[in-house]
Amino acid sequence: MHMLLLLLFAIAGGMALSGIAANLYRILARRPKSRAERLFYLGVMAIAGPSVLIDNATRSFRGRNCSRGAYAFALGLTAYWSFVLGYLVISLDLLL
Repeated sequence: MHMLLLLLFAIAGGMALSGIAANLYRILARRPKSRAERLFYLGVMAIAGPSVLIDNATRSFRGRNCSRGAYAFALGLTAYWSFVLGYLVISLDLLL
């Protein structure tokens, strides 16, 4: 039971971190124009990716532009990506 709660906490924590990063980027940044801005964008998307992916997949699914299988795959990928981010946050917290 402890491991299941830790798994769910890591997924939720990773999704929260992803949402914060995605929304801060949307508020503060503009479209990348230079190479440095593009690299910064890619770095931010490594963290904000799950939030952006689930947003785009849900919008596509509601608009009937993707199948249930593709949407389920996007949900699974988002959960795994969020877990990895959350696990990194938990690991960093245990180190400090």
